[in-house]
Amino acid sequence: MRKWSAKDKARIVLELVSGQRSVAEAARVHGVAESVLYRWQREFLENAHAAFASGCSEQEARIRELERLAGQLALELEVLKKASALYRQRKGGGW
Repeated sequence: MRKWSAKDKARIVLELVSGQRSVAEAARVHGVAESVLYRWQREFLENAHAAFASGCSEQEARIRELERLAGQLALELEVLKKASALYRQRKGGGW
């Protein structure tokens, strides 16, 4: 059984959608079952909106999460610095 890359699947489905080939013809030419081509076509059309999504949403979400974490760590560091200064004042100087 052959593993088809996403790029190859898209190319074949575009042949179908554009009318360049019928499902039966594409199945014969590429050696893929018609039911598989219908599934690829359905998945392609259901996910077509993702081509117009802004940027790489997964990467953007990861960046937002890392920025949030950096802010949280900066806040915790500031609190620890203040606590350390108060501790030194009470203990009379250095460590």
